[in-house]
Amino acid sequence: MSVRDVIVEKLSVKFAPSHLEVIDESDRHHGHSGWREGGSTHFRVRIASDSLAPLSRLARHRAIMETLAPELSGGVHALAIEVLDPTRKS
Repeated sequence: MSVRDVIVEKLSVKFAPSHLEVIDESDRHHGHSGWREGGSTHFRVRIASDSLAPLSRLARHRAIMETLAPELSGGVHALAIEVLDPTRKS
């Protein structure tokens, strides 16, 4: 299973999002810190979930980072997080 697929699975199980995008942006960071051949180093997460809605921005980011802690300590160099309004239609 790819790193992207693991991220999708973990976030889906933990937060039951109404919207979830996990974008591997590694190719945009070629030559930057943390980049390595093969990608799977830089990701963007866009998520909307009722379980995240009542939390502060900091608490939302912490919850997502804690869920993905093994990936962040095991090769994912950067994670951009966008928490969306769960009522958003996409």
